[in-house]
Amino acid sequence: MNSILQQIKKCQVCKEGLPSGCNPVVTAHRKSKIVIVGQAPGIKVHQSGIPWDDKSGENLRSWMGVNREQFYDTQLFAIIPMGFCYPGKAKNGDLPPRKECAPLWHPALFDMMSEVKMVLLVGLYAQKYYLKQAIGKNLTQTVMNYEQYLPYFFPLPHPSPLNNIWQSKNPWFKAKVLPALSEQVDAIVCKTDSCI
Repeated sequence: MNSILQQIKKCQVCKEGLPSGCNPVVTAHRKSKIVIVGQAPGIKVHQSGIPWDDKSGENLRSWMGVNREQFYDTQLFAIIPMGFCYPGKAKNGDLPPRKECAPLWHPALFDMMSEVKMVLLVGLYAQKYYLKQAIGKNLTQTVMNYEQYLPYFFPLPHPSPLNNIWQSKNPWFKAKVLPALSEQVDAIVCKTDSCI
């Protein structure tokens, strides 16, 4: 695993297309239990090198019911985005994740992790890539029908504050999906006394 992670850290495949340069952000361990597949690092994460080290990360941890210590424990969580480097700025938000990363690196990383119980597909890019033909007609439908992808995949919207409007339009997400998510995560992370 360390060898693969070192190779990723040195990756220059997308160098010409990255306005801020290469700085792959990824974490994984042979014993990781939950894999978080998001989009790509934002500029803050690009600068810090710490995945989900922003408001979106705070929201995601709150959704899952875990603290920072648990979240950054690589034996619990692997963080493998669709694009490992900050793709640059678009008119609204960031550019899409580069398409080279997932086919190049994801299979090797998943092959090394034999204890994965669940993969969180955060955002449309991850859902399209992993769910393929099983994806809903849009992100809302896919997330609404999350149960059909369990127990291995759990589709989620991006936890960016920019998606607060989406959440307000879809109250079922907070009422139904988030409790199910935290329950699934808790069962795997085993942070309650009842699973000792």
